[in-house]
Amino acid sequence: MNETAFVTSDHVRTRFSAVMSEMYRAEVPQYGTLMALVADVNAETLAADPALKADLERTDDLDRIDLERHGAIRLGTAEELSTMRRLFAVMGMEPVGYYDLSVAGVPVHSTAFRPVREENLARNPFRVFTSLLRLELIEDEALRQEAAAILSRRRIFTPGALALIERFETADGLTDGEAEEFVREAVETFRWHREATVDEGTYQRLSKVHRLIADVVCFRGPHINHLTPRTLDIDAVQAKMPARGIAAKDVIEGPPTRRCPILLRQTSFKALEEAILFQGEDGPAAGTHTARFGEIEQRGLALTRKGRALYDQLLARVRDAGGQGNAGADYATRLAEVFADFPDDHETLRREGLGYYRYVLTERGQGAAPAGSAAAPMEALIASGHVAAYPIVYEDFLPVSAAGIFQSNLGGQEQRSYAGNASQDAFAEALGALVADEFEVYETAEARSIEAVRAGLRRELRDDAA
Repeated sequence: MNETAFVTSDHVRTRFSAVMSEMYRAEVPQYGTLMALVADVNAETLAADPALKADLERTDDLDRIDLERHGAIRLGTAEELSTMRRLFAVMGMEPVGYYDLSVAGVPVHSTAFRPVREENLARNPFRVFTSLLRLELIEDEALRQEAAAILSRRRIFTPGALALIERFETADGLTDGEAEEFVREAVETFRWHREATVDEGTYQRLSKVHRLIADVVCFRGPHINHLTPRTLDIDAVQAKMPARGIAAKDVIEGPPTRRCPILLRQTSFKALEEAILFQGEDGPAAGTHTARFGEIEQRGLALTRKGRALYDQLLARVRDAGGQGNAGADYATRLAEVFADFPDDHETLRREGLGYYRYVLTERGQGAAPAGSAAAPMEALIASGHVAAYPIVYEDFLPVSAAGIFQSNLGGQEQRSYAGNASQDAFAEALGALVADEFEVYETAEARSIEAVRAGLRRELRDDAA
């Protein structure tokens, strides 16, 4: 490779996600066990369902399954968030969606950094759910000021990473050697450091307010707290986790099991209790901290605004029934019963405008095009066999599910309410940019696929005329 030529952001992102996965496997050995389980279940699922395998191959989604990961980090200051945005931009990852987790008793608001165009997602869909701590939600003013002072003293990015971010922004790219160095420097921000930056007393005071606050404030950086592989059958993974020595959470977050998966389903194994060292007058003092865990996800159809409104309505009906939320041995049964009102075949989902679909020319459509087909209604082209529709994968997150994962892995004791504290404008100011609306991202992807179909039909008509 010409050392003076720039590599693509896809290349940098793929290299970074691979190094991150290797690092996390070394730090959390059970993650390796989880990866092996997911690989086995995915292979079994594809072998048992050739049609699913064929669909994934047609839409370029099969190759990405093994690469797919999402991670999560928690930041403490606006400066950290703004610089993190610039770091992810080197990898072609943009902030999509605003998530207010404070309504579920978690004092953060968040976005997801990810690729947005389908060709980049097909190469590597790595995404990082990134949360910013909301210190203003700490009622004790003295403790709030102490936490802010602690955070102001730390620097989570290496000088080398900062220099290469500036190099990328100035030159509009990195060479292969620079990209390799960038990955090496950037991954240091996400590494686990067992040495706390505070004494045990400070840690305990912050932990009593919320364990997540202690996790963000008391360490040198935003250690990656999980990496999540994508499975094609999360129910099978959940059932097989105990046999692999993995203690799964009780409930799979998200929609129920369906013939046509929608949105996102997630489960996890419980967070590790890890040995740490507190600062002390007489030297380091031994202690423990619970933060990092393993998570698995199954992704389905991205829902339209109409589909999401129906989903939210049904989920609220399940959770409000008897005030049980997602507790109780009968939760899965209640969920399935209520979601019987949500269509479960792609034809209905598409016709009723509940989900987003990618439209492609079939072999017939790539042959002789009928007169007027370039302007024909999409439904007519599908009915005539010239066009096929495939579900667009949901690439984002569900606030209720994210909060459920957070709570289950923080001990589940912090159930305090911070209702009414959404602040997207404040988040955008800290970020230094607006977050993209996820629905607009999917609408654009669907529209691009329709235009590609029509352009293909126009070419066929010109060729036929010639």
